[in-house]
Order: sequence, then C-alpha cells, then structure tokens
Amino acid sequence: MKMILYKIWAAYAAILFLLLMLLSLPVVATSMILTPGPRALRNNIWYLHHVFTPTFLMLVGIRVKVQGQHFLDPKQSYVIVGNHRSSLDFIVNAHAFPGIFRFLAKQELQKIPIFGFVVRKMCLIVDRSSAISRARSVVVMKQNLVEGYSIFIYPEGSRNKGDQALATFYDGAFRIAIQTGAPLAVQTLVNIHDITANGSGLRPGTVHVVWEPPIQTRNMGSEDIQPLKMMVEEKMRERLGVRRES
Repeated sequence: MKMILYKIWAAYAAILFLLLMLLSLPVVATSMILTPGPRALRNNIWYLHHVFTPTFLMLVGIRVKVQGQHFLDPKQSYVIVGNHRSSLDFIVNAHAFPGIFRFLAKQELQKIPIFGFVVRKMCLIVDRSSAISRARSVVVMKQNLVEGYSIFIYPEGSRNKGDQALATFYDGAFRIAIQTGAPLAVQTLVNIHDITANGSGLRPGTVHVVWEPPIQTRNMGSEDIQPLKMMVEEKMRERLGVRRES
C-alpha cells in the first residue's frame, strides 16, 4: 500500500514540476527580453535555484536540511561534485547551494517537453557518445568558470541505479578542477534513496545534504587526479555510512 502511495505522490510531483516549469517560462522569457545577454542568464538561474526550486519542494512536502553550507562562498566559482541516485537530485543540488551554478547535462535531457527548453538555455550540454562534444564541453566549462559560474558535475556520469552506494567515478570533474585551479566542492545527498523509495516513488520528508570544506586544487597536477578522486569518494562513502565495495 505504501508503495502505491509513493508512486501516486511521484506522479503528482512530476505533473507539478512540469506545470511550474510552464508557468516559469514567461518569467524566463521576460528576463531575457529586459536584460539580454549574460545578466539574463544569471538572473534566470538564480530564479530557478532560489524561487522555483524551494516552491516545488514545499509543495511536494520535502524539506532540505543542509550541513556545511557555511564552508561555501556564493561569490566563488567551484567545480561541484555530488552523488546521483534519483531524478530529484538536481533540484536538491540547486536548493542546497548558496549561489548559482550550471549543470553539465547529457544531451538526452533536451528532448523532455518544456524542461528541455530550460536545459538548453541554463545547462552545459554534452553528447557523451561524441569525443568532439566532450572536448568542446571541457573548453566551455573552463570559460564558464572564468566568467564566475560554478559547474556541477556528477562524477558517476549518470544516475546510479545499482545496489552499490556509489557507482564508479570518472576522472572528468577532477581533471577540470585541477586544470582550472578551481576549488572542488563536495556535496553528498545522504538519504535521498529513502525519500524516493529507492527510485520507485516519492514521499514527503527531509533530505539531508552535507557539504565538505572545499578542496583547493591550485597546486595540483595531472598526477593528483586519481588521489583526488579517491579522496572525494571516501568522503562521500563516510557520509553515506558505507565502506568501499570490494
């Protein structure tokens, strides 16, 4: 019975999300008309992170309890990494960050009705099947960091649908942080699997989010990519209360 209710609540949340997104399109369009150029993009991302997101979470009965947010400077550009277990993650990611960032998003998300338009405008798109696209996305990410944006990358690559707490990490996020010298901010969604019924539904409740003190990468080189990746993985595993799988 509980699982049926969780599925019903998830369906309600999906419909609500699309409805709120549809209602937000005039806001986004107006901002682009009144403040064209880079300022419009910043204003729209801020709106989505700090108005749209908390409104949606409130209406679906989800609270976000954030630990360690004081470690972050909203004016600093970070490469942000986080674990990825559910379709709700990106909303919680945005709500838990005091500033604004741009997601590195997979190309397929552009096909989602209404939401796809926002993805094209607000996110950095990469086609993982294309080496050229991946290379271009690296150049664009570096430029965005220089322009003052933080970049959010899921080091697992895509949503972890397996039984393990974390999927295998890719090098990309850690390489970008080291190459640009940007601080690496580590975010762990501790209990998102409980709120989303292990990906099978949704229920009201509190999501616990933990930020670590940012890791400085300015003096690191390519030889530090693997140690940095392992250190971040261990930090996340510690927050999730699990050991490395053998």
